[in-house]
Amino acid sequence: MNPSTANIEEAILSAILAGRIPPGTRLGEQKLADLFGVSRTRVREAMMRLETRGIVQVSARRGWFVVEPSAEEAREAFQTRRVIETGLLQTVREVPPEVLASLKEHVAIERQAIETGDVSSRACLLGDFHIHLADALGNRLLTEIIRDLTARTTLISMLYQPTEKAEESSHDHEDIVAAMAAGDLAAAARLMDEHIGKVEAGLDLSSKPDPLASLRELLVPSTFTDVAPSMPHPHGTAAPHAHHHPSTKED
Repeated sequence: MNPSTANIEEAILSAILAGRIPPGTRLGEQKLADLFGVSRTRVREAMMRLETRGIVQVSARRGWFVVEPSAEEAREAFQTRRVIETGLLQTVREVPPEVLASLKEHVAIERQAIETGDVSSRACLLGDFHIHLADALGNRLLTEIIRDLTARTTLISMLYQPTEKAEESSHDHEDIVAAMAAGDLAAAARLMDEHIGKVEAGLDLSSKPDPLASLRELLVPSTFTDVAPSMPHPHGTAAPHAHHHPSTKED
């Protein structure tokens, strides 16, 4: 893989995990090429790799976009995470002391970010816990899979999660690590399953938020027409207000 292509992929994936790139964001080839100092061919290679990983999709007319997972795709993503992450803990026979120390340190950093109100860092750290766990246990392939799945569920949370429960998630992580430290991997797997289940249960998959809500509110004419004075008509009579509602159809 070309190093520049890898950098583009890593930058986009990291930004998604940190919650800085929302679903549906357009990723312009030329702007990315200028930003990374590479050709559009290199950018396209990176986008194609991210597409195979389920992170972006392409539109023939409008280019590359970060995916907007459907409710069904959200359910599938969380189901997959539960199978993989609980299965990982179920197959571990022993957790090395250095792994436990690393995980405890990660949870401590999570707690610090929550206590200081560092929203960007805590969002990144909470998602990274699952990636860090797989990485610390030495399974590189599973680490890559969990990283991609975590990115997808981060996008899903942006679309369907009404409130963030950062403190609760961090406590769950702490309990999982405590079970691992006690040598009870079965309990750790059960706690992981419950944790992912709680995150999924906190989503409102019944309806997808309206991406045009803020713009729609700004352009609703009723507020303006209720208070605006009548414009004088060229022949001395007031012209009636035209109540045209803005179209929400995207060009």
